[in-house]
Amino acid sequence: MTLTSPHLGSSAEWTDARLLYALEEVVETELNRHLKVVKDWMPHEYVPWSDGRNFPRFFEDGEEWEPGQSKVTDVGRTALIVNLLTEDNLPSYHHEIATLFGRDGAWGTWVHRWTAEEGRHGIVMRDYLLTSRAVDPDKLEQFRMSHMSEGFESDNRHSMLHSVAYVAFQELATRISHRNTGHHSGDPVCDRMLSRIATDENLHMVFYRNLLSAAFGLAPDLTMQAVRDVVVDFRMPGHGIPGFERAAAQMAIGGIYNLRIHHDDVLQPVLRFLKVMEIDGLGPEGRKAQEELGLYMDGLDTEAKRFDEKLATRQARLAARAARTD
Repeated sequence: MTLTSPHLGSSAEWTDARLLYALEEVVETELNRHLKVVKDWMPHEYVPWSDGRNFPRFFEDGEEWEPGQSKVTDVGRTALIVNLLTEDNLPSYHHEIATLFGRDGAWGTWVHRWTAEEGRHGIVMRDYLLTSRAVDPDKLEQFRMSHMSEGFESDNRHSMLHSVAYVAFQELATRISHRNTGHHSGDPVCDRMLSRIATDENLHMVFYRNLLSAAFGLAPDLTMQAVRDVVVDFRMPGHGIPGFERAAAQMAIGGIYNLRIHHDDVLQPVLRFLKVMEIDGLGPEGRKAQEELGLYMDGLDTEAKRFDEKLATRQARLAARAARTD
C-alpha cells in the first residue's frame, strides 16, 4: 500500500506557530478520546504500607537500610532508581512542553492533564521504594538532588515537530522500561504497580503518535525530517542521571532495555503504525530523510544482532561457570 501525502505550502511556511494552530483541533479530538479511556487510580492503593518501618536518626526504633531487606532483584533496583529519577524531573518536563505547546486551549489542557498523570508515577514509585526498602533512601535522595539541580533541557526544544516526534517514541520507551522492570523486579507488588504506570505511558504514546500522524498529513517533508532526526539521535530523558551509563548497561544485560528492545518494541511499532517508509509524494528533503531513516534502522538491527550474540555468549559462559560450581 502506498500513502500519498499532499504538499500544503512550502516547508518554509510551516512555522511552529502555524503548526500549533493547525493541529489544535487534532489535539482536542485526541484529548477527548484520552479522557474517555483513561482511568483514574490512587497511588496509595499500590503501596504495601504494612511493610513500612521507621528509619533511624529521629526514631528510637529506627532501622538502618540494608540491601537484604527487600525482595527486589539487583537489576530491578537499578532500573527502579533510574525510572524514578527520570520521573523526578517532571517540573522541568512541564516547563519544556508548556513553553513549547502553550497553556491555552486544547494544547494547554493536555499539558496540565499529562503533568498531573505523570505526577502519580513519581508519588507511587517513591512511596513503594521507601516502604518496601527496595533502595538506599539516602543515596536515592542524593541522586534526586543532584539530578534535579542540573535541570533538564530537551534535545528537541528547538522544534515543535521534533518534540512531538520525540515523545511519540519516548513515551513508548518509558512504558517498555517500566513494564520490563516490573517483570524482572522479583516482587509481584512492584510488578503490579509498574504495570499500572505502564498503562498510562501507553496512552500518552497513543496521543502523541496520533498527533504525529496528523502532522505527516500537514507537513510531510518536515515531519519526516523530524522523525529521522529524533530516531537517529534518540536519548532517554534520564541520560543526565549520575551513573546513567553504568545503570543503562546493567539494564541492557538484564533484559529491561537494550538495543534489541529499542529497535523491535519502541521504534518499529511507531514507524509501522505511521507507515513512514510507505509515504510517497515527498519532496527532495523528505525523500532523503526517509531513505536515511531506512538505512539507520537497518544498521540498528545489525547492531542489535551483535548485541544479542554477545549477550547469548555471556549467558552461556555464566551457565557453564554455575554448572562447574555445582
